[in-house]
Amino acid sequence: MKAKVLTIILGLIFPFAYVYSQPTQDEIQLYLLIMDYRAQYELPHIPFSVSLTQVAQIHAKDVYDHFDEIPAGCNSHSWSSHGPWQRCDYYPDHRNSKLMWSKPSELTEYKGNGYEICHYYNPPSTGVCTPQGALDGWKSSSGHNAVILNIGKWCSKEWKAIGVGMYKGVACVWFGAEDDPAGFYVIK
Repeated sequence: MKAKVLTIILGLIFPFAYVYSQPTQDEIQLYLLIMDYRAQYELPHIPFSVSLTQVAQIHAKDVYDHFDEIPAGCNSHSWSSHGPWQRCDYYPDHRNSKLMWSKPSELTEYKGNGYEICHYYNPPSTGVCTPQGALDGWKSSSGHNAVILNIGKWCSKEWKAIGVGMYKGVACVWFGAEDDPAGFYVIK
C-alpha cells in the first residue's frame, strides 16, 4: 500500500518520469524502419541510445499533453514549462535551436547536442501515430529526410546515437553525434 501511494505521489509530482521506459514495440519498430531506410542508401547503422530514447519519450508525451500551449508560429520542437527543463518556444527560423538541442544534457547523462524530428497529427489527440506513418511523413519532408539520410547541411554529421519515443499521436526521434554514456539497447 505504501509503495502504491508513493508511486501515485511521484506520478503527480514528476509526471514525465512515467514516460521513460524500455522502448515499446512501436518504438523498436520505428527504429528498425529507420535503420532499414538508411540501409537502402548504404548508410551505417546508428546505435539505439538509452538517453536519447528517454528524451524522445519525454518530448513525445510533452507535445501530446501540451500541444495547445505551443505559441502561434512555433512548431512541435517546442517544449512546455511542465517539466524539469527550460521552456523552449521553437520557431521555424530556428532562433531557439540551441534550447532544443540542449534537451539531452538537461534531462540525461548525454552531453552532446540532440537533433530532433517529430511527426504528429494536428492536433495530436485526433489520431494514433504509427511507426510506418511517422517514417512516411518524414520521407516526404525534405528537411526531416535530410536528417535521417545525412544529406544537405547534415552530411558532415556522423550519427553515433539515436533515440525513439512515441506517445499516442506523436513520434519523436533524436539524433546525436556522440556516444551515449548511459549505453545502448540491443535489438535482436
